[in-house]
Amino acid sequence: MRILTIRGKNLASLAGDFELDFRQNPLATAGLFAICGPTGSGKSTLLDALCLALYDETPRLTRATVKGVSLPDVGKDTITPQDSRNLLRRGTGEGFAEVDFVGNDGIEYNARWSVRRAQSKPGGKLQNSELILKTLDSGQPIGRGKTEVQQAIRDRVGLSFSQFTRTVLLAQNEFAAFLKANDNERAELLEKLTGLDIYTTISEGAFKRAKAEQDALNELNNRLTGQQPLDDEARVLLEQTLTAAKTETATLEQRKSELESQQRWHQQWRQFQQQEQQALGTVQNACAAQQTASHRQQQLNQVETVQAARPFVIEVDRTAQEVDQRRQVVQSAEQQRDEAQRLLQQAEAARTQADQVVKAAEQQRTDASDALNQARRLDTEINTITPGHGRSANALQEARQA
Repeated sequence: MRILTIRGKNLASLAGDFELDFRQNPLATAGLFAICGPTGSGKSTLLDALCLALYDETPRLTRATVKGVSLPDVGKDTITPQDSRNLLRRGTGEGFAEVDFVGNDGIEYNARWSVRRAQSKPGGKLQNSELILKTLDSGQPIGRGKTEVQQAIRDRVGLSFSQFTRTVLLAQNEFAAFLKANDNERAELLEKLTGLDIYTTISEGAFKRAKAEQDALNELNNRLTGQQPLDDEARVLLEQTLTAAKTETATLEQRKSELESQQRWHQQWRQFQQQEQQALGTVQNACAAQQTASHRQQQLNQVETVQAARPFVIEVDRTAQEVDQRRQVVQSAEQQRDEAQRLLQQAEAARTQADQVVKAAEQQRTDASDALNQARRLDTEINTITPGHGRSANALQEARQA
């Protein structure tokens, strides 16, 4: 596991966004380096961001031994001292911690821890924290709930939170905890850090294999302990008995083969009898089905007999359908003709009424022609006396002013 980048925002004493990229110079080529600064400058906050993004825990909050005590948050809300959300900077609405790292499988991942207040306002209620793990190249998320994500991170880091804080990240005054751990705990941690756990597995397998082989050897030795060599006469007698037993065994094997052959013949015979019974039953069923289907056979014969008339029937049906369609067309045409006649009558009535209106308008125009001629004469007189009237009005105005 190798840390690539640490990012965060609004955590403890670090306001706003911050980032440490170990792939860029000067950190990429620095080798060993130290994080220095005065108290409260944010040195421990960088380590808190690393732990939050990977485990949703930090060493300094875990060491908070006060149990059953709640700290005031916003309004009447309280929060426990061990809650990781305590690291959200006061007066801010949201914050996060993010780590890019290379897992023990050689793949680059991004782990992100985030928390926010309601509507991202500084005075809002503190919401539940979120933990996300995804691959850097494709952005594919891993795990659904926080529990699955935490387990996935532990699998890819290869260390639990307690092992991580005792080896990779030793918090203040925690180095003594690693030194005081028993041999088994230190061995387990060092094996995971150095990759020597494979040799432990090989050693355990070799020990089990050696123990199994030793047990098998002891069993063979125990079996040979009680066996003593026989004298010549007893050995000859046993060999004769063995020869006779082998001869009898061969005879019995031959007899067994003959009996097995006869048994197979009887089994085949019984199978043939069963097949014969099944065939007879099938024939009887077929005969019964044939008798049952005789009526349907007659109907089928009748149907086949009249198949020659099928095209004529189809043509009659088609002709009947065309007659129905033509009848519908005629009915529709008659309806359209009646509607046209009705519209024609309405048009004739409208034309008669329009003729009457035109005649009345012609009469009105004739009556109004005299008045129109008189109005034209009056307009001519008005146009004639208008200039003189203007001059008289001006003279009147000048006289009034004088």
